[in-house]
Amino acid sequence: MKPNDVKALLDLKSDQFNRPDFIKNDPIQIPHRFRKKQDIEIAGLFAATLAWGQRKTIINNCDRLMELMGNAPHDFILNHAKADLRSFSNFKHRTFNPTDLFYFFEFLSWYYKKYSSLEDAFVADTIEAGLVNFHDLFFSLPGYPKRTIKHISTPERKSACKRLNMYLRWMVRDDDRGVDFGIWKKIKPSLLICPCDVHVDRVARKLKLIKRKQVDWQTALELTNNLRKFDPVDPVKYDFALFGLGVDEKF
Repeated sequence: MKPNDVKALLDLKSDQFNRPDFIKNDPIQIPHRFRKKQDIEIAGLFAATLAWGQRKTIINNCDRLMELMGNAPHDFILNHAKADLRSFSNFKHRTFNPTDLFYFFEFLSWYYKKYSSLEDAFVADTIEAGLVNFHDLFFSLPGYPKRTIKHISTPERKSACKRLNMYLRWMVRDDDRGVDFGIWKKIKPSLLICPCDVHVDRVARKLKLIKRKQVDWQTALELTNNLRKFDPVDPVKYDFALFGLGVDEKF
């Protein structure tokens, strides 16, 4: 396909999939249950962190986690007692286990007692620098479990950081479609990097938007730089098109 044809297809499919109907089958439905900014941030971080595997399983496990937190994640993070953690002793999603969960609680409790929004942990001149900053801050508490490192990616390990880039899309993108939240204003949508999951990667390669053989941070940059040619202000809106074409239309 010629570049103009690719743009036309992606514009069409972005419009088709970036609608409220998208929410019901996607992990983004978890933070959409809340109105308080901090609840959205915390629910969104857990939903994004657990977003690998079957979407139904992801959503079910996120449901359970929110219920265990009393469907008030910010209040739980700030005010839970050690005894409250017993309810989470059997929580697991794939390789994410209670050891990981309890450290997430520890970090978030420490963080929200100092700062009002998780946005500040990601703010930097570039998304790459912001992701590195968040990773380093997240693991700045003494005695963090080494096993948890695999659940918070960083470009410094050459990861495509697909789940964190998806989380940033949720928090930063601001339009009138009702899917992404747009509650973070210190990061420009033009700086976002496209989440490069297996479906997006496959469709993007078919459309000649990726040439790099492996899937790593440079691959995510290559894809996003090509998407910026179609829309430099909001390149990651095309995540809806690429994901929808891959999952719903088997393109």
